[in-house]
Amino acid sequence: MEVILKKDVDNLGFADDIVTVKNGYGRNYLLPRGYAVLSTPSTRKQREEMLKQRAYKEAKVIEEAKNNAKKLEGLDLKIAAKAQNDGKLFGSVSPADLSKELAKHDSEIDEKYITILGGNIKRTGQYDATLRFHREVIEDFTFEVVAEV
Repeated sequence: MEVILKKDVDNLGFADDIVTVKNGYGRNYLLPRGYAVLSTPSTRKQREEMLKQRAYKEAKVIEEAKNNAKKLEGLDLKIAAKAQNDGKLFGSVSPADLSKELAKHDSEIDEKYITILGGNIKRTGQYDATLRFHREVIEDFTFEVVAEV
């Protein structure tokens, strides 16, 4: 079953993508929740027209996303967390914590667009994260988790 996505769906695609899914997934999940519409000749024409109109606006959004990504170049971010003497954290550092710290440094990015390599952090040290500012602007970011003084 071919559908046109109305919204970004994790592990499937972005809004306005044409994707092929199994019939049950499309019929029972995507269509009833409004995440997608059936791909018919008329909906494809509407999609193409909308994409043409959106192309100019998209260029501005991509440029803004690139500027936001440039703000992070050279940023030495340290997240302080309560830790034991051996470096093990009480709790963990998640993408939400990283998002809050980035907001303090004038870079607003939603936590759902942050992926910390290896999952939540449970020890002090240096870690890598992937930040998605836009579907075409994805940056790798290195930060450090330090013990709270």
